[in-house]
Amino acid sequence: MTPELFTRRNVVIQGITGSGGTAHAKNMLAYGTRIIGGTSPNQQIKDVYGIPVYRTIADIQVKHTVDTSIIFVPAPHAKAAVLEAIDAHIPLIICITENIPVHDMLYITQRLARSSSVLVGPNCPGVLIPGVHSLGIMPTTLAVPGNTAIVSRSGTLTYEAMSLLTQRGFGQKYIIGIGGDMVRGIGFTDCLNLFEHDPDIARIVMIGEIGGTSEITAADHIKQHISKPVYAYIAGHHAPRGVQLGHAGAILGTNELESAAAKT
Repeated sequence: MTPELFTRRNVVIQGITGSGGTAHAKNMLAYGTRIIGGTSPNQQIKDVYGIPVYRTIADIQVKHTVDTSIIFVPAPHAKAAVLEAIDAHIPLIICITENIPVHDMLYITQRLARSSSVLVGPNCPGVLIPGVHSLGIMPTTLAVPGNTAIVSRSGTLTYEAMSLLTQRGFGQKYIIGIGGDMVRGIGFTDCLNLFEHDPDIARIVMIGEIGGTSEITAADHIKQHISKPVYAYIAGHHAPRGVQLGHAGAILGTNELESAAAKT
């Protein structure tokens, strides 16, 4: 991944006529995001806040180069939407949709491995580049431009970190919500490498939680490959075993390495 992946401007929204797609399209437009089109099976709606609605990404690509797709398609149809974006060779795909079946995501990750696309999510708040554009559902009023990078599994804790950093004078360059599901696109180490090689980043904030072992992998990676200061927070020290907290990935099973204590 390179910084340019997140700053290219031509954005499309898959599922733009749904309630989530419509509401967040309005918010993204207000922040300056260049949305060149949206897709929907409902062709009775011709535009959303002035954004033209097409049937497919291929129809948009007849007129425009597409750099990023943001997916608000309901879970039963999200697999097809992600695969459509992969087949269209879109560099950055951000999937906001939650409750996508694990089997669907396993198939998607196999397809991603054979493609040039990068997936953020699913079940994520997206990406915010303060002062540039919003690619998702993050509350933009909490962020200001700066030299701090945030990567997080938790959406709400991302917003808390944004707010606290801004209050204390630490602006942000990247805010990336990688999503809370066990099977997802990019992970902590991908983002850490991006931040490490960006000379504009002075510090990194990493927010993890119970479930899975990606935080442990990230900690080992930080020791070996990351020279910049990393401030990490792991949520869930008092989480009961076997109870899902918030989303699919936040559940502590029988593996002690998945606990907050093991990750701290």
